[in-house]
Amino acid sequence: MDDNDLRKQIQKAEELSKLLNNTGKIIQTGTNMVGNNFKIITLCGSTKFKKEFEEIYKKLSLEGNIVLTVACFGHVDSPEVFKTPGLKDMLDEMHKEKIRMSDGIFVINPNNYIGNSTKNEIEYAKSINKNIQYLEDPISKE
Repeated sequence: MDDNDLRKQIQKAEELSKLLNNTGKIIQTGTNMVGNNFKIITLCGSTKFKKEFEEIYKKLSLEGNIVLTVACFGHVDSPEVFKTPGLKDMLDEMHKEKIRMSDGIFVINPNNYIGNSTKNEIEYAKSINKNIQYLEDPISKE
């Protein structure tokens, strides 16, 4: 290993240490975290829209985005989410963390449907200044 390679490794280590706090958790997100120009987008919406989630996931990924999505589709094929004490709360908190790590969210709102959980996710995203996109413009249907 020559001096130039060593300097590069030290520089990378210094950059990584800037991303970490004392608990070892990454504190910066987006392009700085992944080291490239990919946007990180979290999908939000009712899990009853599984088909739409899959379509948007594919579309955004093929456009060059890193896409985070729900862990399962409780309304469609994972009813245990609503029957197991604390499970939905845990998944909601995990999803909130995905939003925090993202550059923005994409709200899947067919027929302009936005349930309570999704409303909470949108408000959280707004509170931390995340970009918000919608499948359907929420203003167009009042």
